[in-house]
Amino acid sequence: MNGRVIGAALALATAMGIGFAPGASAAAVTTLYYSSSGAPDYLAQIDQGAANWNAAVTDVRLVKRSTGATIVFHETHSGGSYTNTNGHGRGDIYLDTSQVAEGYDPTRIAAHELGHNLGLPDHYSGPCTELMSGHGPGTACKNANPDAAEAAKVQSLWVNGFAAAREESRQVVH
Repeated sequence: MNGRVIGAALALATAMGIGFAPGASAAAVTTLYYSSSGAPDYLAQIDQGAANWNAAVTDVRLVKRSTGATIVFHETHSGGSYTNTNGHGRGDIYLDTSQVAEGYDPTRIAAHELGHNLGLPDHYSGPCTELMSGHGPGTACKNANPDAAEAAKVQSLWVNGFAAAREESRQVVH
């Protein structure tokens, strides 16, 4: 590839709110930007959920950004927490305050919903050790970290970076 093609690809990715970590090759790390300003009661929990993913995977990074984010958190007060996403780093996450009031852990909710934006489906019948088991294990489950299999799946989905992420129809997942 010549420099102009690479430059154009990077400019397009940046304009879409998806960039590459400084100093890393484009195939090595894809940076996704998230905004938590729409969920002001859960800023620390959202940041911790993103940090948990960043500690578990190396091919994709979640970075907080106030503008131009492709993953945007919102607070809602009923209907359950959910994500409207394409599974490739673009989506709106709705964090339901009523679920938190019922005893569900907000860091687990945030990390779980970020998992959908990274391409993972729900697995409600899974144990608490599986982040994508979501609300299945009940309010006693406080685990907000992906397990090894979930991290490996995200790694496989993002190994080729932004170029591998093709647009699909948006999906709503809880």
